[in-house]
Formats: sequence, structure tokens, C-alpha cells
Amino acid sequence: MLTVSDVGLQYGKRILFDEVNLKFTRGNCYGVIGANGAGKSTFLKILSGEIPPTRGHVSLEPNNRMAVLKQNHFEFEEHQVLNTVIMGHRKMYDIMVEKDAIYCNPDATDEDGLRAAELENEFGEMGGWTAESDAAELLSNLGVKEHLHHQLMKDLTGSEKVKVLLAQALFGNPDILLLDEPTNDIDAQTITWLADFLADFKNTVIVVSHDRYFLDMVCTHVTDIDYKQIRIFTGNYTFWYETSQLMAKQMANKNKKIENKRKELMEFIARFSANASKSKQATSRKKALEKLKLEEIRPSSRKYPFIHFKPERSPGGQILTVKDLSYRNDNGDLLFSNVEFTINHNEKIGLVSHDSGALTAFFEVLAGKIQPTSGIVEFGQTITHEYLPNENEAFFSDVNDLDLINWLRQFSQEKDEQFIRGFLGRMLFSGEEVYKQSSVLSGGEKVRCMLAKSMLRHPNFLLLDEPTNHLDLESITVLNNGLKEFKGNLILSTHDHALMQTVCNRIIELTPNGMIDSLLSFEEYLASEKIKTQRTKLYGEEVGV
Repeated sequence: MLTVSDVGLQYGKRILFDEVNLKFTRGNCYGVIGANGAGKSTFLKILSGEIPPTRGHVSLEPNNRMAVLKQNHFEFEEHQVLNTVIMGHRKMYDIMVEKDAIYCNPDATDEDGLRAAELENEFGEMGGWTAESDAAELLSNLGVKEHLHHQLMKDLTGSEKVKVLLAQALFGNPDILLLDEPTNDIDAQTITWLADFLADFKNTVIVVSHDRYFLDMVCTHVTDIDYKQIRIFTGNYTFWYETSQLMAKQMANKNKKIENKRKELMEFIARFSANASKSKQATSRKKALEKLKLEEIRPSSRKYPFIHFKPERSPGGQILTVKDLSYRNDNGDLLFSNVEFTINHNEKIGLVSHDSGALTAFFEVLAGKIQPTSGIVEFGQTITHEYLPNENEAFFSDVNDLDLINWLRQFSQEKDEQFIRGFLGRMLFSGEEVYKQSSVLSGGEKVRCMLAKSMLRHPNFLLLDEPTNHLDLESITVLNNGLKEFKGNLILSTHDHALMQTVCNRIIELTPNGMIDSLLSFEEYLASEKIKTQRTKLYGEEVGV
């Protein structure tokens, strides 16, 4: 058990949270949520002891071991991959190093021999005899190929290092597991494996993530940082979000009787409990929900932007035809080839690839930003497409450094300041914020500006390359709803599993040796053995997307 007692954190006059009293218990997974800047990652650092709170303390049950997902991807550059994983259980690793040093010392004394025997005994009690095979199994399950296990960390790619550090945190069955954004830079298959692993994990997990699918898969509880407090609620992210929204509606309607509110919420809880039957934590979660006190739930203080794409005109008979499309980058690498498809009415395509560079290049070709190596792209005459790029710095590097009103006015047919102010207000820029210079915007603010630009164009076709990058959970949820309601066509690439699953009804995968095209949902696509066989043939080996 991990106990938080009267913890507060304050920077100058700014209080992040105060008088926090929580208990994190065995067998549960806690998803930490909160608006950008609320202190989610900071709270995990307090729990791990990396930074001290302003007041209060955190206590770990005696003899319990805590493991933390490392964020410094270059910390272990000179270490072998397998050893890096075993370092996740530091005491075991130190014993291993000490006893091996004795065995390698030709001048070892009898006393050294006795010490080595003691270490061997302690090493065995910790499970050290299977440490290497356990570490290798974790690495393989996370998609790190066996030939890399004895390489140095510096020889791995960025995504491979992320997987090794994740294996390090999971290694040795820690009592408390702290994970800050564990799904960043890993493929969908690895995320699914990790979710299954954590669902079976018998100890305590505390995780920060912007991936709603992942939070819904693994969380038994939500730890919400709001109102300068931190509170724990039973259920996963979707349950917390929908309950919070329902409570907000009920509070807004002051004439609603309390008993009607209770009845509606209880019906919602009953439906959620029934849907939880597929979860591995269903029994304990359902029991907890039955004990839930409705009075403890309050609507979130966080604000949600308005995201709604309204096409100016309906598409005609021809929407988009792509024929024999291929592209080589400046280094001569073939990113994709033999891409051919036609889009029909009501189709929303999820675009996937082993190579994120191939996805971006494909969007740039479709948007007319770069020329393909071969092939043609034909949009119908009635199609007005809007492109949201992965990298948007070019839109915010104007030498005039416009304020937000004038920045957005560039892309609007309606130039009136009140109209522009109103639109910015919908995207959570209010008051004096509309005079903020575009060059000083955060990553999330820039994406919200780009979404506002796209909505003002009233397109009937959207090209979206990783639109959730830098967005918080609130903005991602609203974007998801907006794309589901969008009446036009779209092509979308995203690491957000829930967005891909709930919006797209067709999946196209790009490879250097051809494409895979399937009228499946994203989850069906990932699970399809037929698709896996096609992918292996095209790549020559098994890869993730």
C-alpha cells in the first residue's frame, strides 16, 4: 500500500494541490487525470520521491518495492539491453554485479567465497536465477527483437529504447508501479499487450496517460486533479467523463428533483456495470460501483473547446481516386509504393504504417505540398479538402508575429473582430488571451488554432496527420466527438486508439512494397490473422503498426 498524508505542493503563491489524503491499494490501477498544468507528472514525482512536497509526506509499506518508468531515454547508453531491464530491480542487479565480480577475480579470498555464497542465496530468493530469461521474455513481448538483447542501448532506435525502459519498469513484479505516459512512441500491438499485462497485474499501478483507450482498458479507478484537490473515483476514464458530464447537466437544471438525478445516475451506473463484464477486473469494479456515493461525484471544472466541422457543400459522385502512387524521400528511400484506392461516400479512412515518415509524406502528397515519385491523385470537383499537418510551426513563424485575432482572421471570410473573438472563445481563448502573440503559444494551443482554421474553411474532406499531438484529454475527447459527427470524408493517422476505432470504418496500411486495404474497424484490423500474414509478406518480417 502507498499512503499520501496531508500532501500539498505550492510554487510561490500558486497552489497546485493541498491537503491530499489518499491510499493506493493492491490489485488496483489508478489513472491520474487533470488539465494541462494541473500537476499530473509532478504528483507522480512526489510519489516516487523524486521531488519533495511542500508539506505532508508519502509512505510506502515496509518491504514494498516501487518501480518507475524512466523518462530519460539516454540514461543507460553504455549498458547492455538485458542488463538495463534487470536494473529495474536495483537490489537484484547490484547483487548480481557484486557476485560476478568476485567470480571474475583470480585473487578472491576464502572470505570473498563466503560472501559470494551469501549473495547467491539472496539472489536466488529474489528470483535471480530466471532474471535473464524473464527480462528477455518481457523484451520480446514488447516487440524488441532477440538479436538486440545483447546490444548496447546507444545502438537502439528511439522507439526501441522506450520499450526497453518500459520492460525495466515492469521487471521483477514491483509492488508499486508508476508509469508516466507509457504508450508514447509504441505501436498499437504493444499497447494492447501492455494493457493486457496490467489488467492481470496483481499489485498497484498508478499511470498518467492521454490515451483514453488505454485508460479504459486498465484503470479500476480515476485519480482526478481538480479544484486544487486530488480525489479518487471508482471506474475507468469513460465512466468518470460521462458521469461528470451528466452531473454538470443535472446541476445546470436547478428544477430537477434530486431523486430524478439519483435515478438517472443509478441507471447509468447499472449500464456501465453490465458493460464491464468483459473486463478482467469486472467483479471488483462492479462491487465498488455498487457502493459508490453519488454525492461524491461533482462536475469537472475543466473547460472543453468546441470542435465541429460543418461542410459548406455535400460531395458529388467522385470524391478521391489514387492511382499507382509511390514516393521516395531525398535519401532515395522508398516510403510507400503501389498505392491505389477510391473513396466512396461516408468512408472515413484510418491510415497506418510502420514508418511515421511515410504517413506524413503521403498526407503531403495528397495535400499537394510535395510531388509523388509516381502516380496521380484526383479529387472530385465538388471536394474542398483541408489539411491538418503533424508539424505546424510554419503557420506560426510569420515575421509579423500576429496576435491571435489577426492570425485567425487570415483564414476567415468573415473579418469582423467580434466574430473572430467568438470563434477563439469557443477554442478556449478568451479575454486578453486573444491578443497573445502566435509565436508564444504552447503546442496544444497551436493545435487548437489549427483546428479553428480548419473549421472556418468548412471543408467536406479532412486530411488529419496526428491531430491529437499536444492536446489534453478534454480536447481529444471533443475532437473525437466532432469527427464522429462530421458528415464528410476524412483520412486520419493517429496513435489514439479510441479515435481510430470510433471514427474510421476503413483501414489502409502503407508499406514500401505495397498497401493493405480493408473494410474493418481498427480493432478488427489489429486482430486479423489474414492482415498479419499480408503485412509479414510485404515487410519480409513481423512488424507492428
